[in-house]
Amino acid sequence: MSELVSIITPVFNSENYIEECISSILNQSYQNWEMLIVDDKSTDKSTDLIKSFSKDDKRIILFFLNENVGSAMARNYAISRANGKYIAFLDSDDIWLPNKLQIQIDYMKKNECYFVFSSYDVISHDNTQTFYKIEVPKKISYDQYLKNTIIGCLTVVIDRDKFHDLEMPNLRSSHDMALWLNLLKTCGYAHGISETLALYRDHKSSNTSNKIMAAYDVWNVYRYHENLNFLYSMYNFMFYVLNAFKKRM
Repeated sequence: MSELVSIITPVFNSENYIEECISSILNQSYQNWEMLIVDDKSTDKSTDLIKSFSKDDKRIILFFLNENVGSAMARNYAISRANGKYIAFLDSDDIWLPNKLQIQIDYMKKNECYFVFSSYDVISHDNTQTFYKIEVPKKISYDQYLKNTIIGCLTVVIDRDKFHDLEMPNLRSSHDMALWLNLLKTCGYAHGISETLALYRDHKSSNTSNKIMAAYDVWNVYRYHENLNFLYSMYNFMFYVLNAFKKRM
């Protein structure tokens, strides 16, 4: 019997993408899953579209929040209600390829590891063009991840039995980065699968101001979440910037 995977999906005004997102879950070759969707007080037709799916498939579970709390807290809300042995993440505008879960669960069992991620393709907002592939290493440690934040949230699967706390810190962004750092302190390494298993839409970080804000948030994780001193933070930040450019080349 395959173990249950809990898929965590926060939603805010994603009517243009949520159907494709959910369909990519329904098309998974690994079928023992639950999809916990948290609507973060959307004002568009997202909830109506999700309800049409959840009515036909009880594995799709929709929660509503009374106020907009942001993706970190929305994810934590879902994690606290998850029943699966494994936790996976998929944002409402991104897509999984059909064998994503099966490949990762098989890998985790074969290699006795508890935290895996994979390569993924960066696509245009309308899914008509692939810009580039994010190639991941075979494994990455805490110190290596400080320099290269290459773990894509949409590709992560975690064995929740091996970790005490999966709550994401309440940060505006980079909350997933902060959680991965916490987990790496426990497990030593996250294991990367080189095969592309997911598609990430580029519209979320397509303008310069968003990239600057993302870099600022990474700096804050160094200084105020990890409590690194200024010089060590600067050292890691230089590698972070360099690797960010390399990813897009």
